[in-house]
Amino acid sequence: MITGLSHVSIVVPDLTAALEKMRATYGLTASEIKVNDEQGVRMTYIDLGNAKIELMEPSRPDSPIAKFLERNPKGGIHHFCLGVDSVEQATNTLTAAGVQVLGAGKVQLNVHGERIAFVHPKDFLGALIELEEHSG
Repeated sequence: MITGLSHVSIVVPDLTAALEKMRATYGLTASEIKVNDEQGVRMTYIDLGNAKIELMEPSRPDSPIAKFLERNPKGGIHHFCLGVDSVEQATNTLTAAGVQVLGAGKVQLNVHGERIAFVHPKDFLGALIELEEHSG
C-alpha cells in the first residue's frame, strides 16, 4: 500500500526568503513555484533524490496554510507525504481499519494532477499525513 516517503512539507511565511535561505545556507535549489488554487497555496519542491522538501506559503488568507501560520507565525513542518499505488485503495483500507481520512472521500489533486488524501493526525502518532498516488 505505502511505497515510500514522497516529501516533508514546511509552511513558510515568505516563500522567496525561504528559497534564498535554502540556497545560501544549504546549497539547495528548488523547482518552479506553482500555485494550487484549490488548497490556496504557492509552493515549490527541493528534490533531494530519495525524497523532496515541499515549501508552501498561503496564496489567500482563508487557506488552511494561512490558518497554520496564524498559529505558527514563523512556519514549521505541516505534514509529511507517503507515496501509495492507489489513493482510493489506500483510503478504503485505512477507513476499514478505523482511520479517519479527511475530506469525506472528495477527490483532491496536487499541483502535478496526482490524487491525494490526508489522514487525521490522531490516527498517525500526532502527525498529519498526506497520501499521494504515484502512477508509473
